[in-house]
Amino acid sequence: MVLNITVLPGDGIGPEVMDSAVRVLSAVCEEVGLELKIVSHDIGGVAINRKGSPLPDETLLSCRNSHGVLLGAVGGPEWDGESIRPEQGLLALRSALGLFANLRPIRIYNELEHLSPVKSCKGMDILIVRELTGGIYFGDREEGSAYASDLCAYSSEEVIRLLEVAFQAAQGRRKKLTSVDKANVLASSRLWRHHADHLSNDYPDIQLDHTLVDAMAMHLVTKPSEYDVIVTENMFGDILSDEAAAISGSIGLAASASLGKAGMPGVYEPIHGSAPDISGQGIANPAGMILSAAMLMRHGAQRPDIAEVIENAVEMAIRDGVLTRDLGGDCGTLEMTEAVLAKIKDV
Repeated sequence: MVLNITVLPGDGIGPEVMDSAVRVLSAVCEEVGLELKIVSHDIGGVAINRKGSPLPDETLLSCRNSHGVLLGAVGGPEWDGESIRPEQGLLALRSALGLFANLRPIRIYNELEHLSPVKSCKGMDILIVRELTGGIYFGDREEGSAYASDLCAYSSEEVIRLLEVAFQAAQGRRKKLTSVDKANVLASSRLWRHHADHLSNDYPDIQLDHTLVDAMAMHLVTKPSEYDVIVTENMFGDILSDEAAAISGSIGLAASASLGKAGMPGVYEPIHGSAPDISGQGIANPAGMILSAAMLMRHGAQRPDIAEVIENAVEMAIRDGVLTRDLGGDCGTLEMTEAVLAKIKDV
């Protein structure tokens, strides 16, 4: 089998950390005899500058024909205030590929507990499953200086398909699922809770509980290690996943997978931004991008064995004290990458 991967380096530090991820992915696949075919295309600001579009047709075509897409961060001050923005390319890509489920694993490494802003982080290992294509971000809106509105709308189909992803994810972990909503206020949340309760009958091995989003924001700080899989709607998931990433010590470690229907390629990306202030300095943490490549192996290639090799190599490098500046060290992007590559042979 040949694994076809499209890489979209993006803007800012995107190309730097993408190079690290491609090197690690190529090395581990060579070790196990899996043939890769990797092609690179533009997206975001660099695509606007070169092609006049944040998502050129040839980029989208390549993504459609791949087993998975590795995506770097997009955006930067160069395009602020412009009518065509880099982020439009990302939203268009998600829409075109039908990516409705965003998976964000957040864990704390023992060696990095001291970097967490909370004392209760020990043992934290959470998977946040966020709805990606509905809710208030995509509802009808009315702009105005005297009045404005944003509609938060969800259909049963949108809710059920995401909940199924979350229940199935919980089956492969500690069999605990927390559904986060605002059912005491929002009608859309009551629909969400209704379907979660109904669907739980199909997953009797999963312990389901419901938590209001404001309480969840507190619990992530006071007792994050008590949670396993958290499932929630688009805006709540956006906020809570960033909060959880900060608790882990650095967003530079956080990876994500955006998935659609079976057979469609997913998009795998770190959750950090393009960081134009450090672009070109060789100091960006490549771990989030490398771990995103591991998620591609797990979900896109159905090779959890390769994913574990990559994840273990990153953890071993951190355990050995190979730390970038965001982790309290002085290593650069290249040094972290070389350390992970060296550990691959030891895993």
